Amino acid sequence: MTAPAPRPGILDIAPYVGGESKAHGHAEPVRLASNEGALGPSPLAIAAYERNAASLHRYPDGSVGELRAAIGRRYGLDPARIVCGAGSDELIALLTRAYAGPGDEVLYSQYGFLMYAIAAKTAGATPVTAPEAGLRADVDAILGRVTDRTRIVFLANPNNPTGSYLPHAEMRRLHAGLPGHVVLAVDAAYAEYVVRNDYEPGIALVDGAQNVVMLRTFSKIHALAALRLGWAYCSPGIADVLNRVRGPFNVNAPSQAAGVAAVEDSAHMARARAQVEHCRPWFREGLLSLGLDVPDSVANFLLVRFPRQAGKDADAAHAYLTDRGILVRKMVAYGLPDALRISIGLDHEMRLVLDAVAAFMGKSPPARAPG
Repeated sequence: MTAPAPRPGILDIAPYVGGESKAHGHAEPVRLASNEGALGPSPLAIAAYERNAASLHRYPDGSVGELRAAIGRRYGLDPARIVCGAGSDELIALLTRAYAGPGDEVLYSQYGFLMYAIAAKTAGATPVTAPEAGLRADVDAILGRVTDRTRIVFLANPNNPTGSYLPHAEMRRLHAGLPGHVVLAVDAAYAEYVVRNDYEPGIALVDGAQNVVMLRTFSKIHALAALRLGWAYCSPGIADVLNRVRGPFNVNAPSQAAGVAAVEDSAHMARARAQVEHCRPWFREGLLSLGLDVPDSVANFLLVRFPRQAGKDADAAHAYLTDRGILVRKMVAYGLPDALRISIGLDHEMRLVLDAVAAFMGKSPPARAPG
């Protein structure tokens, strides 16, 4: 019998595989593979989620009105130009499906988020990468790859997994070089962690143009990864398009309630940011003291590059850490086989990692971290 055949290109997609969450022999491993918020969600968000338990038989608000209003208040945005989704992943897919298809191209930076290529192939479009310079997006390289078939440019800023970012002046230059019909999607999933004065998450670009979208998530600073909640700030035209293609109830009611409470709890957000700002520098210095290559990062993770030496390479390090109940992320799928990405967790977790990496490298543990 003849089996149903998917549309051409679908079987070429390598499914996205998330970070590991279990380690054999360890009931509670140290989970540093998925850039999850180390402090967990706001207690107010947990309470809001639990209050919805008795109403699970009711459909959620299809307009996501309260959450859009809360986001608008928090960032000074027009709620009518905010579109919410089941994680920013869904919004990436919706945006691609709405603006790109067979014969079109979706452009992104060399070490950009894997979902950009998956979304492009799912829509029947062709993913195209632009080379980076020193693990940092290169505006000239991106513009050099734009063709008459380019429909969307995705740029994660800050970028995952490199932790690098482009300052606002470079983002303006990128936008100025794009044709007006090309959508610039600024994926600012890690924006809340950035404290550099030359950084802007994309709001200013959206406010000044018709072809820019800023994507955000509740999975990182708000630590609501399990709820799959994200949002986009768009020009009015793009917001209208996304609302036409999204599902009518694409954000569930408990997630909406938890999202409102999370975005309103600015004190918890500040504590989460402060934990990363405190922990990331000394953890990076410790890794550098072990002779590893660790690019600077403005997000809640570090990219750690190991020597290409049998027994001391990234694969061996990953296996060594996993055996000890420490979960980090391999970067082979991103074209960085010599690297592991390590999320910033709690202080005691990062001390465990430093001690384990030191033992793996055959060196003395770095000096104990402050705090």
